[in-house]
Amino acid sequence: MNYIEDKTYKDSNFQLTTFEIGEYENCNFVNCDFSNTNLSEINFNGCRFTGCNLSLAKLSKTAFREVKFNECKLLGLLFDDCNPFGIEFSFETCLLNHASFFKMKLKKTVFKNCQLIETDFSECDLTSSTFYNCDLSGATFDATILEKADFRTSYNYTIDPENNRIKKAKFALPEVLGLLNKYDIVIEK
Repeated sequence: MNYIEDKTYKDSNFQLTTFEIGEYENCNFVNCDFSNTNLSEINFNGCRFTGCNLSLAKLSKTAFREVKFNECKLLGLLFDDCNPFGIEFSFETCLLNHASFFKMKLKKTVFKNCQLIETDFSECDLTSSTFYNCDLSGATFDATILEKADFRTSYNYTIDPENNRIKKAKFALPEVLGLLNKYDIVIEK
């Protein structure tokens, strides 16, 4: 396996050229296109992705350790296929629509200014995670651990308190009403 350290990739289109399997340490990927690329069994440690498109990339056994995604397009990614050992990432101003985090342990993960439309968080552990100004329209929370998670600035979520662990989670009005959607009740001012 190749070891690549402290390298910057800029404006690369990995749909046209093969992305080398290996271990990438402290690398920066700027405006790169990884869409539909096979990233299976690649290790990313301390890497940063800025303005990249990783939509529909294959992530079988891919390792993301201390990885930051900023202004990236990550549509339809199956993060639950990743190597779970030491997984740690954060997302800022990213499109994560139709992504899946099924059964993942993502304690203290930060989602900031992200679009998470129809993203699957079923059976995920999001203890102490932060959703700052995120659109969660149609996101699935089913048997999800949301204890101490912060949703105060996020919107369009529907969370069933009877089917998810929400102890000490933080919510704000008026979006907290998303906890009552299953009851089909009318709430007036």
